[in-house]
Amino acid sequence: MLERAIADWGGHDDLWLFGYGSLIWRPEFGFVERRAAWVHGWHRALKMWSRVNRGSVQTPGLVFGLLSGGSCRGVVFRVPRAEGLDTLRRLWLREMPTGVYDPKWLRCGTAEGPVRALAFTLSRRSPNFTGDLSDERYRHIFANAVGRYGSSLDYALQTLLELQRHSIHDAALARLVALAAAQQQEQRQQTGAPADCDPPPAPVYVPGSTDNFSSQPLAAPKEKP
Repeated sequence: MLERAIADWGGHDDLWLFGYGSLIWRPEFGFVERRAAWVHGWHRALKMWSRVNRGSVQTPGLVFGLLSGGSCRGVVFRVPRAEGLDTLRRLWLREMPTGVYDPKWLRCGTAEGPVRALAFTLSRRSPNFTGDLSDERYRHIFANAVGRYGSSLDYALQTLLELQRHSIHDAALARLVALAAAQQQEQRQQTGAPADCDPPPAPVYVPGSTDNFSSQPLAAPKEKP
């Protein structure tokens, strides 16, 4: 899949990458431009099992996948052509160690015009696709799933905060985080423990990168569940 992605890119132009989850707040690659963007026909969903990074084999956690249907707002990054090949190879080590995603080149709308960007989509036929989960299952995962990069709840909250920072409204994600917050409040009331008032950690960006977010509202559709 990596070789196919490289061939489809061609290496003649700068490389564009679409981020909809952790890539937004932890890209881990250099880029010269970052734009708010949207795609039609795909939506962000916290419906992918994580048994290492955000969970364990005993208690699987969750990470985002880009599922077909609806629409999604996120971010596109422009990587210089000369750095594109190395960036793709390093990105594969992070996102595709077991080939869980189905990488696709998608047409992404931006305020400056459309771009063709690589996105990591998730097939509903994948064994890592969770299917529909009950609210109770989400609460259990948020309360217990922890992996080498932290908990599933931290991952979901960090993504929500970063989306909100860029005026991206994700009602489905906000509802799930609210479920976890309500559960934590109930547990504090039962145990008499004080509320944790420490703010969440700030997003980390690659030094020297350039923002190119439009100051005007984007003419992008609202996300559909």
